[in-house]
Amino acid sequence: MAVMEATLPRRLITTPVAGPLAALVLACLFFGLNTGQFFTGPNFSLIIQQVMVVGTLAIGQTLIILTAGIDLSNGAIMAFGGIVMTKLAVTGGLPPLLAIAAGLAVCSAFGLVNGLLVTRISLPPFIVTLGMLNVVFALTHIYSGEQTVTGLPPLLTVLGQTFQVGQTNVTYGSLLTILLFVLFAYMLGSTAWGKHVYALGNSPEVARLTGIRTRRLTVGVYTVAGLVYGIAALLLISRTGVGDPQAGQTDNLDSITAVVLGGTSLFGGRGLVIGTLVGALIVGVFRNGLQLMGVPSIYQTLITGVLVILAVAVDQLSRRRNR
Repeated sequence: MAVMEATLPRRLITTPVAGPLAALVLACLFFGLNTGQFFTGPNFSLIIQQVMVVGTLAIGQTLIILTAGIDLSNGAIMAFGGIVMTKLAVTGGLPPLLAIAAGLAVCSAFGLVNGLLVTRISLPPFIVTLGMLNVVFALTHIYSGEQTVTGLPPLLTVLGQTFQVGQTNVTYGSLLTILLFVLFAYMLGSTAWGKHVYALGNSPEVARLTGIRTRRLTVGVYTVAGLVYGIAALLLISRTGVGDPQAGQTDNLDSITAVVLGGTSLFGGRGLVIGTLVGALIVGVFRNGLQLMGVPSIYQTLITGVLVILAVAVDQLSRRRNR
């Protein structure tokens, strides 16, 4: 028993989430000591609202990066899914639930195509998703006519409504994002599917030799990620109240930032989806805290870039040490 108690703190320290979580706590302390508004319920609610879309995108990105892939098209797929949902509901006369289902299906289909191109033609994920980024971006502008869709039915924006926790208003979308993180944390940590995803990222050949259908698994991961991007589209619509063809243009990079800051290795096979939540919160806390301190937004971008480089450098050093 004493040995188990002694090893528990060591396990907590060595988990990939330990470093990002410590960075998040230090960032909160720093901004809390330097701004009077940071440690308030409404401000924390605002931070969660600001990161819920990118955080949801980052869940799908985490799945793909765990397989040693990457997805540069997720922000564009989200934008197209949002336009599909809003246009079908507003100008297509489709019932809102069917419009949402159609948007989720379209996003899943793009994920499926990405997975098939990666597995069947053996194209690098970077090239496949870079090409898909341009394809989906163009389709979004063609289908929308470069017009923002307004006058949405209430069902499309219901996740933007709030409920009270104490004196703080919390959106239903924020709650959905947290539930998604819990769901995928369970799927990756406690199911055979999750264990296969990690095995695929560690060594595709070893995974194949152990009986894992690596191609089918890869296609499944990209498809599930596409579905998650569709949910992110619904969250974006609920937050902005419109279908915006210009949305998501930098969210692909922001989602990668959240994944990397959360301790997931870009080389695959190592990381936790809860770490991605921590990474998304780090970005949100820094941007919110620097804004409260009156720091220009360009410096927020600069600091975020430095954090990403440091996170990747730490990951690389950790890999070399473990060899």
